Amino acid sequence: MDPRWWAVVVLAALPSLRAGGEKNPEAPPESWTQLWFFRFLVNAAGYASFMVPGYLLVQYFRRKNYLETGRGLCFPLVKTCVFGNEPKAPDEVPLAARAEPVETSPTWQALKLLFCASGLQVSYLTWGVLQERVMTRSYGATATSPGERFSDSQFLVLMNRILALMVAGVYCILCKQPRHGAPMYRYSFASLSNVLSSWCQYEALKFVSFPTQVLAKASKVIPVMLMGKLVSRRSYEHWEYLTAGLISIGVSMFLLSSGPEPHSSPATTLSGLILLAGYIAFDSFTSNWQDALFAYKMSSVQMMFGVNLFSCLFTVGSLLEQGALLEGIRFMGRHSEFAAHTLLLSICSACGQLFIFYTIGQFGAAVFTIIMTLRQAFAILLSCLLYGHTVTVVGGLGVAVVFAALFLRVYARGRLKQRGKKAMPVESSVQKV
Repeated sequence: MDPRWWAVVVLAALPSLRAGGEKNPEAPPESWTQLWFFRFLVNAAGYASFMVPGYLLVQYFRRKNYLETGRGLCFPLVKTCVFGNEPKAPDEVPLAARAEPVETSPTWQALKLLFCASGLQVSYLTWGVLQERVMTRSYGATATSPGERFSDSQFLVLMNRILALMVAGVYCILCKQPRHGAPMYRYSFASLSNVLSSWCQYEALKFVSFPTQVLAKASKVIPVMLMGKLVSRRSYEHWEYLTAGLISIGVSMFLLSSGPEPHSSPATTLSGLILLAGYIAFDSFTSNWQDALFAYKMSSVQMMFGVNLFSCLFTVGSLLEQGALLEGIRFMGRHSEFAAHTLLLSICSACGQLFIFYTIGQFGAAVFTIIMTLRQAFAILLSCLLYGHTVTVVGGLGVAVVFAALFLRVYARGRLKQRGKKAMPVESSVQKV
């Protein structure tokens, strides 16, 4: 890209680079080091300090044909990280396919469906409410003090990934998994894009309302299709392009008709739209890269473990380099409410992942997609009720168009499956948050 275009983007974003929300008029102005664009570059530089040496090491071991010539204590580690393990037939554990009920009563199936739907709704609705609370409200406010707001999105990403890593690790130990064959370094690419997408998602809440963010997530099917063409060379049906166009129209209707936000809460700004675009782009790459990794016949929990392992390494390293890890811990010490919110946020994220795996295993991707689409609609309604976001009539129609298009995609996919025609794979369910 021409450097002049980068300059235009940065200069256009500068007036809106500072977070909105409940601003304290007496608070001192933020320095340029607190601008989201600067923090993004600092975080990216921190990740590069691990990725670049790691990439050079991988290339070195491959050029030296270390798999054939290597020996010593480090050989198993290097082999696992750089070359992977070839799967052996006797050790293969078939991946858990969708469980087809054979002798299960309809009542029991209905109860299981209710359990899955309730678990997904409670996990992710609670996660959404807490996410907005943590990023847009102050802690420790009193009659004489406005309190302070937590601003380090990277620390929240780390908290989510640590618990998810522990849950995935325990699950892999307790439940037999397929023989792992993927080189570990390949997880780092999906992990890097996942960390960046999560950071953009948290950071965007400082500038845009939560309903806007939810609709942006719903519209990510468009860049997913674009990434699918570029990364995986996929072809798509006409109805997929039609529904993608309807989603674009619905999102545009909502964004262009957004009413004023009360109390100067985060309104749609250029910075927020740039961050949402970054979230969608990074998340689309993550989904397509994970799809490619599944060629190694791993389970979803193994994927969850590998991605979260590198996510923890990247975020811990970057936070230590910036000296921000201890500051985040001190903030938790000063505000026990924030510590409780962070813990609950991480629990909801990890439990939501397990509900995703169980629901898809029991009822398939179509039922899961319907449940999660309803969850997005409920999340918008809940956010408007709790945090006072306004939605105009045209904006409401735009929301209806988006969700109608999403349900149309589910219906069309089901019809194609009934006809035995291969439909576009459902987006990867790993690390959605």
